[in-house]
Amino acid sequence: MKFELKKNNSKEQNSKQGDLNLNTMSIPHIYQRLLILTVSLAICCIVISPVSAGTKYQTGSPNLSVSISGSNEFTAGNTEPIALKIQNTGLNTMKMVQSGIVDRDDTPNTAKMVTVSLEAGDAPIVIKSDPQMIGDVTASASIPVSFTVLVKDDAKAGTYELPVTLSYTYLAEADQQGTDSVSYRYNKKEINLNIPFTVKPSITLDIADVQTESLNAGGSGFVTLTLKNSGNDSGFNAVAKLLRKDNSPVVPVDSTIYIGKIEPGTESTAKFKVSVSKDAEAQSYPLSVRVDYKNSDGENLSTQVKDFGVQVGSKVSFSVTSAPATINVGQKKVIEVQYKNDGSSPAYSTEARISAVDPFTSNDDLAYLGDLKPGESGVAKFEVSASSDATVKTYGLDSEVRYRDALDNSQISDTIKVPVTVESTQGMGPLPGVIVVLLILGGGYYLYSKRRSGNPV
Repeated sequence: MKFELKKNNSKEQNSKQGDLNLNTMSIPHIYQRLLILTVSLAICCIVISPVSAGTKYQTGSPNLSVSISGSNEFTAGNTEPIALKIQNTGLNTMKMVQSGIVDRDDTPNTAKMVTVSLEAGDAPIVIKSDPQMIGDVTASASIPVSFTVLVKDDAKAGTYELPVTLSYTYLAEADQQGTDSVSYRYNKKEINLNIPFTVKPSITLDIADVQTESLNAGGSGFVTLTLKNSGNDSGFNAVAKLLRKDNSPVVPVDSTIYIGKIEPGTESTAKFKVSVSKDAEAQSYPLSVRVDYKNSDGENLSTQVKDFGVQVGSKVSFSVTSAPATINVGQKKVIEVQYKNDGSSPAYSTEARISAVDPFTSNDDLAYLGDLKPGESGVAKFEVSASSDATVKTYGLDSEVRYRDALDNSQISDTIKVPVTVESTQGMGPLPGVIVVLLILGGGYYLYSKRRSGNPV
């Protein structure tokens, strides 16, 4: 009986011990199994998932062309921009997409680092711009580029070809090294193209001669131009237009003159009326002229603006060259004043006017001088009275000269001072007393003679 009890107790103890081990080991064991399962699934995903695909172009290259953007017609004598457009119509004809391929940075049909050069060829122009870098031109792209050209004055009308050179680099080959690197090989290429360039029929304006007439500060005058067509084409219904240059004091009054037809090599005369600011100095000032016309194709065109200079004389001025006039206190007297034309042009129908102010009065303050050429003088006579309380000293009376210029315009000079000296009657000494005594003596002698002769007085 004891043996069985012990046996049973032993089994019971083993059972309890097993249960204790199961309870104490169950949680770590579960975590271990979950960890193994997770790692296994991750490995399976990595192995099973496909490698990402890359793109490789087997063939393709750039195909560049050039064209003029806008009008390709230009006028002789002008400096104008010519706008070009660079286009790339290159295609990639074979494309491969496959896992393990590393994508390329460039495509074979991209033109890289494109440089555009424009040349004159046999066209009558001068290229004013250097070659231009426009960068990369991808497929189907269109890049604008502009050059400045000068069409020569003697350019003949017609169509010319302008050479255009395009220099660029493109991807020739891309070799993959392993799974993570690519080796590139680029080629350089240069292509020569042509664009049409048309010179329109036009005239070329030159100024053969400039003449001026009565051009002085503060007045009006004429500018006569001899205009020459130095070009190879005729102009029809030509109109010459005189233009003011910036802030020049010479301003056109009649600015448009009709010329008509102007043929190659011929000259035409245009006479313009201009006015000159009174503040102008005696020097040369700029003006401009252009000609508007129709060419042989009936198009309305304008020549280049031509600048030229005109000499302006000083303003017509006058000065008093006579000595100061004298007048006594309380006296009325005719004074003479000599005026001189100090200007560089004649003054016609000149009149001098004096302004009599206290202590002077005048009932005759206007005097006619006539025509005065440069350097000539005229004498004016004015009747002036000095008041009885006038201070003895030299005064300066204001005067002016009114005249007509070469275009018969009325002009007035600046104010001219006329010196007049007022003197005292006492300043004449004993002469008046002597005269009175002589008069008395003469009168007494006359009466005495009459009485002696028996004649009644």
